[in-house]
Amino acid sequence: MVKNIAIGTGRRKTATARVFLREGSGKITVNGKDIKDYFATAEQVNVVNQPLLVTSSANKFDILINVTGGGLNGQAAACLHGISRALLQVDQDARASLKANGYLTRDSRMVERKKYGQKGARRRFQFSKR
Repeated sequence: MVKNIAIGTGRRKTATARVFLREGSGKITVNGKDIKDYFATAEQVNVVNQPLLVTSSANKFDILINVTGGGLNGQAAACLHGISRALLQVDQDARASLKANGYLTRDSRMVERKKYGQKGARRRFQFSKR
């Protein structure tokens, strides 16, 4: 049985990532796939790896991530947030560097809901005077 060292929940837009930190060699698994197979671009993979590089713990832990909702960019940012929170449980000294880079802040920007009697969230139907 593999024991989780730390658990972190990350969120961005409508994406939610549950991150499990385990002792290991630096393998990252997202929804049962390798990180490079799951995310489409190298940029998204780099986003997920940021907190590990900042705290210089890239090869210390195996990371298991379950992520749902949103698109791939939102999911990558949710993973970043979750990994940062999990690393904080393991090493409190990493807080300064994670906070300085803004990895502990939940990006709360979400799509505004559509209102009734309108075409979208802000867009109105065209007004006709006559």
